[in-house]
Amino acid sequence: MTIQRRTLVGATIAAPAILAAGRASAQAGTVRVAVAGPLTGSNASFGNQMREGATQAVTDLNAAGGVLGQQIALETGDDACDPRQAVSVANQLAGRQVKVVAGHFCSGSSIPASKVYTEEGVLQISPASTNPRFTDEGAWNTFRTCGRDDQQGTVAGKYIAEHFRGRKVALIHDNSAYGKGLADETKKAMNAAGVTEAIYAAYTPGERDYNAIVSRMKAADVGVIYLGGYHTEAGLIIRQAKEQGMNVTLIGGDALVTNEFWQISGAAGEGTMMTFSSDPRKRPQAAEVVARFKARNVDPEGYVLYTYAALQIWAAAAVKAATVDPRKVADAMRASGPWQTVLGPVSFDRKGDVTVPDYVFYVWKNGNYAEMS
Repeated sequence: MTIQRRTLVGATIAAPAILAAGRASAQAGTVRVAVAGPLTGSNASFGNQMREGATQAVTDLNAAGGVLGQQIALETGDDACDPRQAVSVANQLAGRQVKVVAGHFCSGSSIPASKVYTEEGVLQISPASTNPRFTDEGAWNTFRTCGRDDQQGTVAGKYIAEHFRGRKVALIHDNSAYGKGLADETKKAMNAAGVTEAIYAAYTPGERDYNAIVSRMKAADVGVIYLGGYHTEAGLIIRQAKEQGMNVTLIGGDALVTNEFWQISGAAGEGTMMTFSSDPRKRPQAAEVVARFKARNVDPEGYVLYTYAALQIWAAAAVKAATVDPRKVADAMRASGPWQTVLGPVSFDRKGDVTVPDYVFYVWKNGNYAEMS
């Protein structure tokens, strides 16, 4: 048992605190937590990342004695990145009396689901939803372990203005809360730096043929495409652009952080750039946890560790609050910290946003993505 508890130090939840909490609590039974995201549909790869992260976090917490003397049971919810389905999932999870939901993935799902969780007294920590509205609306229960579009878009817009000056830029988006929000924030930063886009347009997600918008960009002599949207459409658009002979660089956001992008784009994806936080897999705080994932042949890419961290923080805050009551845990999450996680130290502001966002650029080369030096 000592060895099991020690392994959690690699997950950066202090074992002594968990041991003390376990002794102090006479509670028995099970605490229900949940992970919710797109387990089916075009964004299922991200939902699977989240499920892997949550599953390993619950396994590690239970191996260390659970939380406040209780074992943890993991529920899952599939919203397929559909807002209406997300609301249904949120109601189902609330009905199962979960204390916290690590989710959702798409901002368009997290925002309406959050209304249900707020009313039903469920804590929500999204590992991936970046639209500012998610936390700007001021609910007591909304947090995220990732950054925001107004932070990510600022990084992208400034980079485009500084490194692609003289090349015509197209800003395109899928009209989702995430995609349009990210494109708009990038446009704002780019315009402030003195660069005006040649094209600003929406495309319809879920289609297979984007040659119409590609032809429009080709006719405008576009050299840079900034895409606010998801990896499936991004892969198709860059592939069709290259098929039309365009010499263009595709730049996107954190929704391109999946190996499925290359499976769709093929060699046309070479040189595609995207913003994401610096690689948590390389952080010393994550080393032991990453090794456990790899022992199961799981690469903890993308949002795996962001989901793991969400449940790490919840567990540590429950210990701090000496209860799993969601409101009291939420208060502890804001008031205390930094929380030691696989992402490194994490603190939250009054809205529930991380206080130190960490966006950098990645580039796709030879079928893999890596942080740019």
